[in-house]
Amino acid sequence: MKKGWQTIFFLFGLAAVVLMLLTFDADWARVREVLGQAGIWFPVIVVLWGFIYLMNACSFGLIINDGTGGRVPFGKVFQLTVSGYALNYVTPLGLMGGEPYRILELSDYVGGKKATSSVILYSMMHICSHFCFWLSAVILYVVLHFVADGYGLNVWMSVMLGVMTVVFVAVLWLFSLGYRKGFVVKVFGVLSRIPLVRRWDAGYLDKHRSDLEEVDSQIALMLTQRRASFWWSLLLEYAARVVSCLEYWLLIGMFVQGFTFWDSILVMAFSSLFSNLIFFSPMQMGGYEGGMALAAGGVQVPGAYGLYTALVARLRQIVWTVIGVILIKVGKRND
Repeated sequence: MKKGWQTIFFLFGLAAVVLMLLTFDADWARVREVLGQAGIWFPVIVVLWGFIYLMNACSFGLIINDGTGGRVPFGKVFQLTVSGYALNYVTPLGLMGGEPYRILELSDYVGGKKATSSVILYSMMHICSHFCFWLSAVILYVVLHFVADGYGLNVWMSVMLGVMTVVFVAVLWLFSLGYRKGFVVKVFGVLSRIPLVRRWDAGYLDKHRSDLEEVDSQIALMLTQRRASFWWSLLLEYAARVVSCLEYWLLIGMFVQGFTFWDSILVMAFSSLFSNLIFFSPMQMGGYEGGMALAAGGVQVPGAYGLYTALVARLRQIVWTVIGVILIKVGKRND
């Protein structure tokens, strides 16, 4: 990637981090208090997320290094994973900063088309793992709170869980179609019907149709010819979601006796679902904390502990965002 683009991404990330700190929704006295309560567990959680990013990078590496084209060193894959997520965290709508950055960086190693298909495929894998995780949480909630405890499902809860299940299964089915046939050309086809972008998109689709079809074919290639790599990549992304639940288990478990790892999965799943519903906000400001409070209450944990945990998780997220932005500047390829 050209040095100018690298500098632009770095400055954008740096400015976003500064703005985020200036508008942080807690005073520094409260931050010091929360860090004091967390104690040794805060650095433990920061390190834990380094391991989670390592799992993400392994998943990403399985997609990139498929035996065709150039090979990307694992250190570079890890750097792109952390820096890409850092840019996504501070970008409204998400996936608007990290994905272009990853594509531009990877193009130096594997070419533009392979870089584009690899980044799109990994983004699909990451999102798909979220829906798998949320669907698992619905099943776990039913098993823990209605089968094991012997409670009956009321009408409202039955409808809500039923709708969630149908939506998650439908989305996973759409993902399966995208994996088998690609979806880039179809997305541009849909955009060409939107009045505000129709004029630009129609011309772009006509001009670059062959390139976009090649990207689609490379996406479909992984499921049809590299099934083992596909399933391992998805499994690693899903496992990363499960491992991340240790953060909530450690933090809430300090204050609430009987809070199990299974409960932490439910809190993680439903809080992340709630925060992703307001994806247009950088770092899901406000929705993340609200989702944590609601999810904690759903497993009979006082909402105050949910807010405390959300604040610690937010501080951990800021630490890794700063690390990711710094890695943009120091992660330039040296040839």
